[in-house]
This record gives sequence, structure tokens and C-alpha cells, in this order.
Amino acid sequence: MKSVQQEIDERTNLTNTNKFELLLFRLGADANGEHSELYGINVFKIREIVAMPPVTAVAGSQPHMLGVVNLRGQIIPVMDLPAIVGVTPKTGLNIMLVTEFARTTQAFAVESVDEIVRLDWSQVLTAEGSNATGMVTSIARLDGDTSGTRLAQVLDVETILRRMVPAEGKDVDPESIGPKLMLKQGSFILAADDSVVARNLIEQGLQAMNAPFVMTKSGKEAWDKLNSIAEGCKAEKIAIEDRVALILTDLEMPEMDGFTLTRKVKQDPRFSKIPVVIHSSLSGKTNEDHVKGVGADAYVAKFVAEDLAETIRRVLHKPAA
Repeated sequence: MKSVQQEIDERTNLTNTNKFELLLFRLGADANGEHSELYGINVFKIREIVAMPPVTAVAGSQPHMLGVVNLRGQIIPVMDLPAIVGVTPKTGLNIMLVTEFARTTQAFAVESVDEIVRLDWSQVLTAEGSNATGMVTSIARLDGDTSGTRLAQVLDVETILRRMVPAEGKDVDPESIGPKLMLKQGSFILAADDSVVARNLIEQGLQAMNAPFVMTKSGKEAWDKLNSIAEGCKAEKIAIEDRVALILTDLEMPEMDGFTLTRKVKQDPRFSKIPVVIHSSLSGKTNEDHVKGVGADAYVAKFVAEDLAETIRRVLHKPAA
């Protein structure tokens, strides 16, 4: 039997192996009272799981905002996740998931929690194009690449939060970004993020900085793109750094996460001089320590456009070692 410390060590080291843990839960049935599907959220975003406490309704709240709770001295907004997704819980809202991401704390009411599963990011495929709401960022194949595998929908909680809290969904203000970024002629920033909302905000920020960019939707797509660019640079007999000025990557992405992408970049002699900035909603000292461990040049928590712009400028203007 594993000790508590062994469990902690294994969980902490998941980022070294392109693995992560997914909390599986259920929200309820569809309009016909059927198909209580599995949903998932990265365990690193979960602060705690508690039985549903009494909720105080707040006057003038957005639809599907249940209200607030006082949890250990902190007032936390609670959202009705089944209502947001469009399903009906059979037994009620029984569990509250308290989450921390994107510099905020909030809670989601759900019907039930199933289990925590450990997966490789290669078991997770993008859901873009397969759903109309944009609330599902990817599909996890829980039993691997086998016929009939159980599937779980990984919710894009950042998109849900920005839809529920209008102040969180504002566009980037170009006037607040600061000085334009002066990149070498012909060079650009290679960015990777699987969230439609995040990509839109990143693109707005980079455009406001006057920074050319190439946007990708996963770590694997960014890695493949980087190798393709390297082949082109080799043919032109120019350094890869003359094309890719910086790599900006999310952490949670289907097929290959940002930790693995960063590690591959920094361990490859062709790319090791390219600065890497990790831009993620996974905040906290543990994740920042992981960022340092894989060799990233900087970490910035989502999403404050001014902070992202300042971090990119600082990294690009840092004297060579």
C-alpha cells in the first residue's frame, strides 16, 4: 500500500511524464432524462470538494449563479454547472467543487463525483469543432485508444467563468499594453493554447504589442510546427532564432502539455536558445517550481494582458547568458 508521501510525490512528478490527473464528476441527464455523461477537470485546479452547503442568493446575479458561500472565512461565488451545461441533475446539487485558477477562487455545484483518474495527455484529444458551445476543450479517452473506451468531456472552466462573470470576459485594451514590441524582421512568436477564449485574448494582446505570431492549439501542434520551421531555416541557412523569437505556451493541452513541450524545446540543441514563457491558469508555488524545473524562462498567470506583455518584453530583452 502506498504511503501518503508516495502519493504526493507521484502527483508532484506527473509533469515530468506528460501525465495529469482528472477529477471525474456527473452533472445530470439530458432533456429526455438519459445519458448522465462524465465530465472532468484537472485536479490541479481543485482546492477542495465539499458537500453542498447552504448558499446565499445575491440580488441581480447572472443566470445560473446560485449565490455565495462563506467557506473558512472566504466569500466564494457558486455556479450551477448543470444549468450552465444544459442538463438536469436527477438527485440534486449535492457536491461543491471549489476551484482555484486564473487568479480567482470560485465553486461549481455538481450532482456527484465519480473518481480521480491518472491519464497521459496523449489520451486527450481536442474537442474543437465537435461541440457548438465552446465549453468543452477536449475529450479524454479514459481507457486508452481502445474501441468502446469511456469518454469524459474536459470542461473549459476559463470560458465558463468568463461567460458567467462579465468583468472577466472583457477584451484587451490596446492602450494599456504599453510600448510596441520590436522584433527582428521576419521573426514571430509561436503560441500554443487549446482554449478558444484564451487564444482570442492572446491574439488581441500580441496584436496590441505589434508582435507577429503563429497560433497553435496544442503542445504537439506547436512542436510539429517548430520542427517544420527548423527545416525551412536549415534550407535557408539561417538560425531558428531568426524566425521564432519566443514560444508562449499554456500548460494544459491535449496530446502534449506545456511542460513536455518546454522540456523538449530546452533539451533540443536546435531550439534551446529560444526563450519559453509559460502562460497558464494553473497558479501557485508548486506549478511555478515545475516551470523552473523544465527550464522555462518565465511564468505568468492568466489572464492579465498587461502582465503578459511585460513578461514577454522582459524575457526578450534579457541579456544572453
